[in-house]
Amino acid sequence: MASVTEPQESESVGTVVVAGAANLAIAAAKLVAGVTSGSAAMLSEAAHSFADTVTEVFLFVALRRGAKPADEEHPFGYGKESWVWAFIAALFTFVAGAGFSIYHGIETIVEGEESGPFLASYIVLAVSFAAEGVSFLKARRQIRTESSRWNVTTRRFLRLTPDTTVKAVYFEDSAALIGLVLAAAGLGLTELTGNSVWDGVSSIVIGLLLLVVATVLASSNVSLLVGRSVPRRVHTAIAAEIAALPVVTAVPTLFTMQLGPDGILVAAKVDFADDAPGGEIERASDEAERRLRARFPEIRYVFLDPTRGEPGRNHLDGGLDARPL
Repeated sequence: MASVTEPQESESVGTVVVAGAANLAIAAAKLVAGVTSGSAAMLSEAAHSFADTVTEVFLFVALRRGAKPADEEHPFGYGKESWVWAFIAALFTFVAGAGFSIYHGIETIVEGEESGPFLASYIVLAVSFAAEGVSFLKARRQIRTESSRWNVTTRRFLRLTPDTTVKAVYFEDSAALIGLVLAAAGLGLTELTGNSVWDGVSSIVIGLLLLVVATVLASSNVSLLVGRSVPRRVHTAIAAEIAALPVVTAVPTLFTMQLGPDGILVAAKVDFADDAPGGEIERASDEAERRLRARFPEIRYVFLDPTRGEPGRNHLDGGLDARPL
C-alpha cells in the first residue's frame, strides 16, 4: 500500500542496521545468562535474538536488492526480490528460532536440568525488554502513521501492505516482547517450585510463538511473489478513474499486480466509444495514465487494451479483500 521514497528507504536501512546490532548484543547477553543459569527459556531467548539478528541481515539485503533500477533483463525492476529475501528471513526464523526453542524445551522437560542462579537472567530480561520496547514503539508509530495516511486500521494496513520489511520488524518486536515475558514467567515458576518443567514449557511456548510469526510472514511474502493484486478499494478507484474519461464506455477487465513494495502494474481492457477517432483514444490513454499516477504514485506501468464490451459494465469487484491476520 505505502510507497517508499528514497529518504524513507534510507531510514529503513538505518533502522534495520541498528536493530540488527542491538539484537546481536542482546543475544550475546542472553546466551551468557542462559549458560550461567542453565535455563532453557533463556537459551531459547538467545536463539530468538540470534534469529532476529540474521533476519535483520536478510531484510537489509532485501532493501538493497529490491531497490535496484529496472534494466533490459528485468524491465519491471527488482522489487519482487525484496520479498524473496524476506521469505528466506521468515524461513530462518522458522528453522533456527522456533526449531531450537521447541527442541530444547522438550529436552529440558524429558531430561531435566539444574537451574540457577537466576539474578543475572532477570537483569538481562529487563534490559532486553527495555531495548525491544523502544524498537517496538518506533515500529508501531510508523505503522500508525502509514495506516492513517491510507485511512485504514492498523490491522488492515498490516494485512494489505506490500512493505514486508516494516511488517517483519513490527511482528518480530511484538514476538520479542511476548517472548521475554514468557521467559521471565518460566524462570519465576522454576525458581518458586524448583521444577525445571516450567522452564521447558516456557521454551516450547516461545518456539510456538516464533512458529506463528514465521508462518504469517512467509505466507505474506509468498502471496506477493506469486503476484498479488492491490487492495479492493484501490482497484475500484483505478477502475473509476479510467471509466470517468469522456470517450470510455466501460472497463470490462482490470488487472493489477504489486511489482514491489513501491510499485504497481495496471493492465485493463477498455471499451472506448465506437465513434472515437484513434487520436482521441491515444490522448485518453495518456490522460488515464496521468490521472492514475497522480492519484497513486506507486503505479509504475499502465497498459490499456481497446476492446469491445458492454456499455457501463465495469470490473469493480477485483482486488485484494482484507481478511483477518
